[in-house]
Amino acid sequence: MPSFQYKAIAPNGDLLQGLMDAGSSEEVVAKLQEQGNLPVEAKPADAGGAGNLLSLFRGGGINASEITEFTQQMAILLGAGLPLDRALTLQVDLAPNERVRRLMERIRDRVRGGSSLSDALDTQGGVFDRLFVNMVRAGEVGGSLDQTLARLGDYLKRSRELKAAVVTALIYPIILLLLAGGSLILVLVYVVPKLSPIFAEMGSELPLMTQFVLALAAALRYGWWAMLAVVVGAVFWYRRAIADPVQRLAIHERWLKLPALGDLITKMETARFTRTAGTLQRNGVPLLSTLAIARNVVHNAVLAEAVEDAGKQVKTGGGLAPALSKTKRFPKLALQMITVGEETGQLDEMLLKIADAYDLQVRTTVDRLLAMLVPVLTILIAGFIALIVISMVMAILSMNDMVG
Repeated sequence: MPSFQYKAIAPNGDLLQGLMDAGSSEEVVAKLQEQGNLPVEAKPADAGGAGNLLSLFRGGGINASEITEFTQQMAILLGAGLPLDRALTLQVDLAPNERVRRLMERIRDRVRGGSSLSDALDTQGGVFDRLFVNMVRAGEVGGSLDQTLARLGDYLKRSRELKAAVVTALIYPIILLLLAGGSLILVLVYVVPKLSPIFAEMGSELPLMTQFVLALAAALRYGWWAMLAVVVGAVFWYRRAIADPVQRLAIHERWLKLPALGDLITKMETARFTRTAGTLQRNGVPLLSTLAIARNVVHNAVLAEAVEDAGKQVKTGGGLAPALSKTKRFPKLALQMITVGEETGQLDEMLLKIADAYDLQVRTTVDRLLAMLVPVLTILIAGFIALIVISMVMAILSMNDMVG
């Protein structure tokens, strides 16, 4: 009988890992569930490369938008009373492209072979993340798969909307910066150098401002490769640094201390964490397991570590609000609302309300920052153009003085 390497979260929040002899990975998952554990990973023991299955969607042939659409459609079909097999068959017919159709066929065939929907999703090579699979599994156990998928679809939709709102808001300033920057480089590289020989022939000392512009133009024209090397080197260094846990923690700490941006990052991560935790709680996932899973959707290493520390406090018998408060990383308003949720027995609802509140704050903050950024960029670009023009005019005037 083959051996399988597994990882699971125990009811007390501990991470379990080891080897188990079984006929298939589905059997390993079933045994772990019978023991009251939350399966995270089950694969042949000789398989190489563990991979981080606790990360959000990693691709695998289907994008986040298609996953959201699949989730929402399944919720509607199952809510209408259709059997799971029939709902999946309809998903095959409704697939927007061949890629998704093949994925739906694989899932349907797994279910027809006796697997649960969660197990079928779990065997698709990381297309569906741990949060997705565990929520579906909780819905199956609770007999409310359609409601679970509806909540999950709403979660995915809101997460995508927040990300899309930030990206959309950044499009205009980025385009403005690229166009203006390109225009300035064009002037410095092609226009200014044509005037340089004329100034040199005069033999007079040029104004300092003109010398600065000419030196900058020469640096861009002849030293662009060195500047490019510096940029590439900086990117390479950052990627290496961010891959090291200690350096990543230090870098993310500095990000949180930046004026305005640090507060924005904290709000974004708070919204992401509370929406994930609230959705898991609403589907009956134990609090310790909720924190273990939700920790992995927090991108900032400092805040992720704070969630992990809070989980250790909760494990000893404390409440979620006091545990998060001890980390001194999360906003006071969020902590107060979590306290109310625990006191009233409506923690899931309160976590989702916190997520909605901070989603709105993030959008408002981004809009305000961009409203300030655009005129600042415009002023800086106009000022630099004025610097070039004035420096050239000063040089021409000094030439006239010599001639006169």
